[in-house]
Amino acid sequence: MNAIAHHSLFETEVVEGLTFSPAGAVLGAEVSGVDLRHDLEPGEVAAIRGALNRYKVLIFRDQDISHDAHVRFGRYFGELEGHPVTRHVPGHPEILHIEAGEGLKLTDRILPILRPGNKWHTDVTFRDKPSFGGILRARTLPPLGGDTLFADTAAVYADLPDDVKERIGRLRAEHDILQSFGYRVSPEDRERLRAEYPPRAHPVVRTHPETGEKHLFVNHVFTTRILGVEEDESRALLAYLLDRVKAPEYQLRVKWTPNAIVFWDNRATQHYAILDYWPNERIMERVTVAGTDKPF
Repeated sequence: MNAIAHHSLFETEVVEGLTFSPAGAVLGAEVSGVDLRHDLEPGEVAAIRGALNRYKVLIFRDQDISHDAHVRFGRYFGELEGHPVTRHVPGHPEILHIEAGEGLKLTDRILPILRPGNKWHTDVTFRDKPSFGGILRARTLPPLGGDTLFADTAAVYADLPDDVKERIGRLRAEHDILQSFGYRVSPEDRERLRAEYPPRAHPVVRTHPETGEKHLFVNHVFTTRILGVEEDESRALLAYLLDRVKAPEYQLRVKWTPNAIVFWDNRATQHYAILDYWPNERIMERVTVAGTDKPF
C-alpha cells in the first residue's frame, strides 16, 4: 500500500528540543521534551505545527495541565471555537465536555443503540470552514478500553483505484449537522440548528492547505449524499468510500493514559471513539482550533 511504502519517513526526530517518536506505521507520533503547563517558545510551537502536518496525530503523555493551560495551548494554533450542541466545561466555554451519549444518559437499554451509532468522522464538517484540529485531554478513564482510532484520509485516498479517483475528483458532497445531532435535541432546537447551520457542500476530495496532500473528505456522521449524481449512485459511492476508512492499514489506535493529550489535524484524519467500557466512565475535555479555510 502507498501508506506503508512511506514508512521510512517515520523516523524519530528531535526539533527545538522536542522528540517526536512514531506511534504507528502510517500516522501518529508520541511527543516528549515539552511541559504544556508552561508557556511555549515560538520555535516549540512551530515544531509542533510542523510535526502535526507530518504525523497528523500527536500524543503528549503525563500532562497534568489546568483548564487555562489547555486553552492557552490551543490558542497557539489559532482561534478556538465552541460547539452548538455539545456542552462545555463550566466557566470555560472553549473546552467541550466529551462523554458517551452526548447528553443521553448511558444505560443497559440505550447502549445497544449508541454503539452502532459511534462512527468514523471528521469533526464539524457541517461548518463552512471545518475545524483545524482537536486537542483532547483525558480526565476520567475506564480501567480497560475507551481507545480512540484515527485514520489517515490521505492514505485512504492514495490507495483508491485510478478510475474512482477520476470519478470523484470533481464531485461535491453535502454535510448536515442534523444527521448526527438532530435526534438529540428538541424540535425547536432542530429548527434553530437548521437555520444557523444549513447543509454545506464540500469537495469529496480535499486538498490540504499546508501540505498539498489529497484527502478523502466524506464521513459517516455528517455526509448525507454526493451531489450531481443519481440517488442510487450517490448511496453506493458514498458507502464504498466510507467503507475504505475502516481498513486497519490506514489507522492508528491510541491507548489513553491518565493526563494524556492528543492533538489531531482535523483536515487530514477521521477518528472513532470506541464505546467498549460500560459501565465504567470515560470523560474527556476538548479544545477545538477553528478552521480558517474552506475545503477545496
